[in-house]
Amino acid sequence: MTFEHIAAKVAARERLTEDDALFLFEYPDLIAIGELAAAANERKNGRRVFFNVNRHINHTNICVNRCNFCAFSKTAEEDGAYCLDMEEIRNRAVEAASQGATEIHIVGGLHPDLPFDFYLEMLSTVRDASPKLHIKAFTAVEIEYLARLSSLSISGTLEKLKEAGLGSLPGGGAEILRKAVRDRLCPEKISGEEWLGVMKEVHHAGLKSNATMLYGHVETYSDRVDHLRRLRDLQDETGGFQVFIPLAFQKENNPLGHLKNPLSGGVDDLKTLAVSRLYLDNFDNIKAYWVMLGEKIAQTSLCFGVNDLDGTVVEEKIGHDAGASSPQTMTKENIVDMIRKAGRIPIERDTLYNELRMY
Repeated sequence: MTFEHIAAKVAARERLTEDDALFLFEYPDLIAIGELAAAANERKNGRRVFFNVNRHINHTNICVNRCNFCAFSKTAEEDGAYCLDMEEIRNRAVEAASQGATEIHIVGGLHPDLPFDFYLEMLSTVRDASPKLHIKAFTAVEIEYLARLSSLSISGTLEKLKEAGLGSLPGGGAEILRKAVRDRLCPEKISGEEWLGVMKEVHHAGLKSNATMLYGHVETYSDRVDHLRRLRDLQDETGGFQVFIPLAFQKENNPLGHLKNPLSGGVDDLKTLAVSRLYLDNFDNIKAYWVMLGEKIAQTSLCFGVNDLDGTVVEEKIGHDAGASSPQTMTKENIVDMIRKAGRIPIERDTLYNELRMY
């Protein structure tokens, strides 16, 4: 196998194999991989780069799980533990709408004491505060937990959540899907197969979702390729994933922080985004999550196959508790400027990738 062989396949729009993806991860010429990914992205998206105006609400950090990579979760008795009440949630939704947001992004811990009705009330509170806000909420891990809380099936739980205002799902909780790695990262969390099963139900319920991969900890390139293959297979089946988001591991304040992963760093961030673009041929969008990558790597990634920079965010806690050094928010003007300086065209979108305006 040679790089030229893979490049010819990409030019001919032939699907890459797992061996091709592994070869690219191990290939030393980052610029060549980036140019190939940029060309593939330009065929699909032109020079447009998406962003949205959104607001995160992490409603609680109290969680029954203790994932080894997480610095966010607390027990109820720990210092810093919190759970927002409905008035606080409503106020944040009203503030977001007043600032021009089109999306509220809600994820939190698996709180041991909150009833299912709390989550329904939270959704309806945000919807009533601003009916125009799209609510993207709850990872697949949270959905499985809520199904157990409600004593309903996954599909029955999703139906109740949709009635209360749920519009789509984020992609968190995927981490690395392969069991051997997942057992080291998050042994209490649902399995990779269960994560995929929940997402399949989500898509069959008519909801779109994102997909993620947490990388740069204890996994190998082979683990990453296996993860991407499973996502691509499910996307072939359902078409329900809107965007793939590689999440760079943040090593502060968690049990895995002492590890020195030889793969991690800025070069690996860019390579991971580029290989994802080339391998995930059935995903329209690849996102550089600037919260975890930092602004400079995120901006540079626009030359490596990326066509989405997420949004304004506002008050993200999960990545920052783990040591993310990026700001808590970014203005729309800053995002537009980042995109323009990379020689791309800024496009504000809504959650479902409808184009709202060009800048």
